[in-house]
Amino acid sequence: MQLRKYRIRMGKLHHIFISHVHGDHVFGIYGLLSSLSLLGREYPLHVYAPSHFGALLRQHLADFDIHLGYELVFHPLHHSRSEKIYEDDRLMVETLPLKHRVPALGFLFREKPRPRNIFPEMIKKYNMSLKQIRQVKDGNDLELDNGTRVPFDELTYSKHVPVSYAYCSDTVYTESFLGKIRNVDVLYHEATYDGAMEKRAAETGHSTSLQAATLARKAGAGKLILGHFSARYKQIEPLVEEAQTIFPQTVAAVEGETYEVLPGGLPGSLSG
Repeated sequence: MQLRKYRIRMGKLHHIFISHVHGDHVFGIYGLLSSLSLLGREYPLHVYAPSHFGALLRQHLADFDIHLGYELVFHPLHHSRSEKIYEDDRLMVETLPLKHRVPALGFLFREKPRPRNIFPEMIKKYNMSLKQIRQVKDGNDLELDNGTRVPFDELTYSKHVPVSYAYCSDTVYTESFLGKIRNVDVLYHEATYDGAMEKRAAETGHSTSLQAATLARKAGAGKLILGHFSARYKQIEPLVEEAQTIFPQTVAAVEGETYEVLPGGLPGSLSG
């Protein structure tokens, strides 16, 4: 329903990452799987979740006699250690072990550096052959006929700076994955409660806005997005303002809003 509401094409969905098996994080997937099949999907859908969710998912399909028209690929995740769970030529995804009432994981998305481009003037200056161009594109220095070597970095440039995004929900305050998210461009972290509710947060396996901001500051994050607010808060601005006293580059997650990830949390990199 939300994908339709915000006009996100279901056909673009190939990978689903589930942090933990609580209803507010998984109930929606059951109807989604059926809807995708009814819409005629034929290509595989990959679901990544704590290992015990695989049995629940298979049982649901069996109980309701659901026969999907596409392959459902389940990837069981270990909740006690970080691991690389996805990689292609442009992106890598790792898990971040969290501390909640049930096995829970965060996810770190990192872009890979893209191939560098050769300065056109360098091609002309050294009258580079197609073979030499291919060698330089593969990361090699240029070797001239007289034996001189022109460094790869002098010949090439990059238009693209890789960015990173970490998603951490639900969890008590923990620095166990701090090293993994060091200098992350954008950090999403739950802030179920305000700073005065720290004891309640610990009891329920959650964090406060001040704790989220503290982690963002220690990680050297570019931007912090707060979310997963308790329903007790009719206004979330006070939680954001509280976090900003520790980490000024903090905004609230607003459903349906778009947040652009740019290197180093550059000004204007988050809309909202």
